[in-house]
Amino acid sequence: MNFDWDFGISEALSFEDYAYFYLIMNLIGLVLSVRAIMTARTSQSAVAWAISLITFPIISVPIFLMIGRRRFHGYVDARREGVLEINYLGRDVAKELEEHYPSEQQNLGDYVVFEELAALSFTGTNSTKLLIDGNETFKSMFDAINKAQKYVLVQFYIVRPDYLGNTLADLLKERARKGIDVYFLYDEIGSHGLTRDFIEDLRKNKVKMIPFVSSQGRASRWQINFRNHRKICVVDGTIGFVGGHNLGVEYIGKDSYFGHWRDTHLRIEGPAVLGLQLAFVEDWYWSSKILPKLIWDVDPGQGDKRILNLPTGPADETESCGLFFLHAIHHAKKRLWIASPYFIPDTPVIQSLILASLRGVDVRILMPGKPDRQIVHFASLGYVDQCVKSGVKVYRYKEGFMHQKAIIVDDDFASIGTANLDNRSFRLNFEIMTIVIDKEFNKEVEEMFLRDFEQSELVDKCELDGASYLHRFLARFADMFSPIL
Repeated sequence: MNFDWDFGISEALSFEDYAYFYLIMNLIGLVLSVRAIMTARTSQSAVAWAISLITFPIISVPIFLMIGRRRFHGYVDARREGVLEINYLGRDVAKELEEHYPSEQQNLGDYVVFEELAALSFTGTNSTKLLIDGNETFKSMFDAINKAQKYVLVQFYIVRPDYLGNTLADLLKERARKGIDVYFLYDEIGSHGLTRDFIEDLRKNKVKMIPFVSSQGRASRWQINFRNHRKICVVDGTIGFVGGHNLGVEYIGKDSYFGHWRDTHLRIEGPAVLGLQLAFVEDWYWSSKILPKLIWDVDPGQGDKRILNLPTGPADETESCGLFFLHAIHHAKKRLWIASPYFIPDTPVIQSLILASLRGVDVRILMPGKPDRQIVHFASLGYVDQCVKSGVKVYRYKEGFMHQKAIIVDDDFASIGTANLDNRSFRLNFEIMTIVIDKEFNKEVEEMFLRDFEQSELVDKCELDGASYLHRFLARFADMFSPIL
């Protein structure tokens, strides 16, 4: 082939050159189509990938290399090939937490299924504080960090170098200068707007700051579809924070477009904090191949809340995030309320929601009235209409942007965390949900939901009925991309 790399006067590519290129892309497309058939999550996606890779290889091959993988094998391989400490850490922590299992009088019933998904036990002597919206969340978090005696672990999906990001950075630098070990993990894709100066300034001030990079390794170098969506903070192994807030001024209501940002975080004290710490350490080890020296002695705790932290992600053997939602939905007998900013469920979840409503469960979905991404809004319209037709109550939040991820089931189950009701959370993102089995906490979350419903509008008719042809086409077109939104 006559490729001329002289950028002065280049010789045009010949027909033979194009033919060779097209033949090579067809062969690659054929090979990848076999891989897609063997590894796709569903038969529908297998057929779609196979047809597109064979028919339009020039377009489909690079897309498949970026977003076509089913599981994040590299994350698992890193643990298998790592130091013995990381291989045995999860097992040792699970064994320690078993000693703080809830008393026999506190029957967990069917909720023990979540222990199998988490490979950890519920613990029974925890305390919680529900943190509503950004100012309350970051005040509580920053106060805890300011009192740290040994170490601070911080993890966000989005970190912005704005007022809030700089405020935390200054606090972490001050703590590090006092001899506190500070570990700061951020997602490379979610935090793409971070500046080199922001990162280097923290590192120069003894803050250990690294990105979570899903494209590590030769086989994953083009992969951009897996994200670490967790938001975790742990102080000294005894205080933990988890929830929907990222690090940016919009999360404290300082964005001119969104205005009020409705979000929820949870503060935990007690043995369950080690579950948050373990999730952070596994992510940190994947990113750095270094195991932080942390405290793993169990804090007995002063409360009575039964708590389990359930980390999920594309490295799991099962689709654990989707199974979490399915079991919660199936377990509901009287009430099932879910808040999610992104409502693009897969078929099993939408069918389970409809079945719950048909069997008489009070099913309510709280979602934004003002979307942050139009394609997500259009993709959700068909699912909203299915719910409305089946008696599921859908509320659109009107007082700003609703970003919280919360769920309550009946009178004793509540969960706060990072997972949305969409395919990305079910299969592509690393997420974490904190499950609390406690009637008092359930009541707190109920009151929070009721206040949110008062500031929302009930969707009382199908939103696509009577809509223009273009509107319905956009909804259908956006739904085609729902597996990766």
